[in-house]
Amino acid sequence: MASPTVKPVLRTDYQRSVADYWNKEKDPVNIKLGEVDGLYHHHYGLGAYDPAVLGMGDEAIIAEMHRLETAQAEVLLDAFDDVPLGGHLMDGGSGRGGTSFMANARFGAQVDGVSISEQQVAFANNQARERGVADQVRFHFKNMLDTGFETGSFNGIWTNETTMYVDLQQLYGEFARLIAPGGRYVCITGCYNDLTGGRSRAVSQIDQHYICNIHPRSEYFKALADNGFVPISVIDLTPETIPYWELRAKSSVATGIEDPFLTAYKEGSFHYLLIAADRV
Repeated sequence: MASPTVKPVLRTDYQRSVADYWNKEKDPVNIKLGEVDGLYHHHYGLGAYDPAVLGMGDEAIIAEMHRLETAQAEVLLDAFDDVPLGGHLMDGGSGRGGTSFMANARFGAQVDGVSISEQQVAFANNQARERGVADQVRFHFKNMLDTGFETGSFNGIWTNETTMYVDLQQLYGEFARLIAPGGRYVCITGCYNDLTGGRSRAVSQIDQHYICNIHPRSEYFKALADNGFVPISVIDLTPETIPYWELRAKSSVATGIEDPFLTAYKEGSFHYLLIAADRV
């Protein structure tokens, strides 16, 4: 009897290039902020910053940026409303694991994170061991377009600034398979404004910097509807993320991409959205 074919995690040259990018990534804007309290995020921040930190030195600015990025993760988790105690959640594109640990602490849920970066998976699993939650929070070298997890095995899934690396129809087809009916999907993402007629120069610069492919706003809602998801909440977070970028531009960990982000947000060609959708 022939053994089943094992599909490779990385299936295209583009996926291999993305994995290589994140395997090599040791950007201080992610590492230094995570060192503040041991929660390592790979997303941006929300909310007004305390202007007093500007006169208190770089450590204070770094700590304030980390506070804002942790606040962003709290906003994402708020969108799940109630998760049953002992429920099962998935983090699609889990990075170094920060939001997964927050979800486990808040909901008491089992969390599985998936990433195509083997380095980040190893880092996050080490964090889980150090935190004493390795039996509850696990990270896997898997492709979120085809995870291999059991059908209907999750109460909810989130993606936090990771959807710009994948085809949305494929992604939401897989998530529709994984989430049990009545479960919820939550997304925070940057998307370009359909009204501009295409990517602005600033949005194209963001794509190039992160080797990603930012989708138009309309593509999210079409792909969700096509795959059995009904949005229950859509929030434009753009005004709330601009202060983070203004503070980051003044920090020692600025990368040079701050100006394109601020330009795109302020000219209206780019939006920072939260979408919560129920699986029907």
